[in-house]
Amino acid sequence: MSNYQQEIDHISTLCQIQGSAWSAINPEYASRMRLQNRFRTGLDIAKYTAKIMREDMADYDQDHSNYTQSLGCWHGFTAQQMMMAVKRHQKTTKKSYVYLSGWMVAALRSDFGPLPDQSMHEKTAVANLIEEIYTFLKQADARELDHLYKELDQTRANGGDVNAVINKIDNFETHIVPIIADIDAGFGNEEATYLLAKKMIEAGACCIQIENQVSDAKQCGHQAGKVTVPHEDFLAKINAVRYAFLELGVDDGVIVARTDSLGASLTQKIPVSRTPGDLASQYNSFLDTSPVNGPEDLNEGDMTIKLDGQLVKPVRLDNGLYQFREGTEKQRVVLDCITSLQSGADLLWIETEKPHVKQIAELVNEIKQTVPNAKLVYNNSPSFNWTLKFREQVYQEWQEAGKDLTSYPDPSLDAKALMTSEMDSTELAKEADVLVQNFQRDGAMEAGIFHHLITLPTYHTAALSTDILAEGYFGDLGMLAYVRDVQRQEIRREQASVKHQDLAGSNIGDTHKEYFSGENALKAGGEANTMNQF
Repeated sequence: MSNYQQEIDHISTLCQIQGSAWSAINPEYASRMRLQNRFRTGLDIAKYTAKIMREDMADYDQDHSNYTQSLGCWHGFTAQQMMMAVKRHQKTTKKSYVYLSGWMVAALRSDFGPLPDQSMHEKTAVANLIEEIYTFLKQADARELDHLYKELDQTRANGGDVNAVINKIDNFETHIVPIIADIDAGFGNEEATYLLAKKMIEAGACCIQIENQVSDAKQCGHQAGKVTVPHEDFLAKINAVRYAFLELGVDDGVIVARTDSLGASLTQKIPVSRTPGDLASQYNSFLDTSPVNGPEDLNEGDMTIKLDGQLVKPVRLDNGLYQFREGTEKQRVVLDCITSLQSGADLLWIETEKPHVKQIAELVNEIKQTVPNAKLVYNNSPSFNWTLKFREQVYQEWQEAGKDLTSYPDPSLDAKALMTSEMDSTELAKEADVLVQNFQRDGAMEAGIFHHLITLPTYHTAALSTDILAEGYFGDLGMLAYVRDVQRQEIRREQASVKHQDLAGSNIGDTHKEYFSGENALKAGGEANTMNQF
């Protein structure tokens, strides 16, 4: 018996028990509504998607071509459109996630207005956005199933193959996919991290990403002035997130530990070492220090610590922050990653200054010497100038190979010479584009990247598409700018958005009105509805 029929039989039994009081309830209609609302709470979603993510991680361990992807979304509608597009074009939502960027929450969702990525936005905005995204994804399910129910009714009326349509309903693939949600540096101490993690998990997050910067001086990963915390402080926050998952029954929740040490040169705090070679001692060994031979080497307010049997003075800036030695960045990244994985994190995030597979692989391979199944979530960041960086990479590789470069500008003389449009048709540019196209595949195969994401893509697509439309509409094109560049493209691409009333739930509402009121229902649809033009 089909799942669809089982649901109907279950509701029919309930109606029989209630007798005439429920005589107006149609068991098939009620069953349809239940199937349209498969996920009743955020915790239902978190448990379902955590299982998917764990299975995907296991698939990747078996075959590195099985990497996963996501795009950062700042609104439920953008997430909905992304997943509807993935399902329509790829025929499945498998291996596709949603990324929730703290940067975009700060820039686009704060009551303060646009803010920099410095954890100044309301912490509750993060959990609220998770709930909003899943509300829109569930609505995508409801809309698509509503279309299938109408197809079923028409097939019955026409004497067609009813079982074939029921089979579509039984095998319907949901738009609900894992969210990797950015908790920044935890928005406070470990208790604050735990409380916010709970809210995020209750909203549906199965995966929480946390970084090792200080909460009160957090910076965007692609800006200067980043300050890291000692390992003990960061591990306490990883523990806090794990406790939140366990308390809420999401036993296989996923934690992504992000290190910003590659671009961070400062620390706010010098941890206390209790035994030689412990984590605090290793963290302190990276400090920039000068020897102290006596009181004359100390200024008012200076402090001293003992490192490797020597009395030294850490370099402290005017703002009270301590500085790491130059050249320790990679060592700190490796130690951060190993420590995080050995202390409860599941995945790593290494924030790099450029998208270079060999550079990433060098770090990951060193980590894998201690933790063989180490895997990365990698930010394919819009903060990178992808065109320039990959053309520079090809130029350097050709230069090292002794290839004739006289027809190309020297990037060492003009940093952006390779960016000109005249370069686009050159062999160097074409080879660079091939590297960009294959970056995710190559990164997955060679650098342990399990998940590729773009943090801010829908921020940029919204800005670009609006600019293009505004230029034409308020210029000479007038209405043709919208018709030619928006509506005509929607129609030809068969996007659901062209029928915006249906996408917003108008037809679902009509269906429900018919369930509730029968022939007395006042419907918004019908022959006079302009959606019928499409």
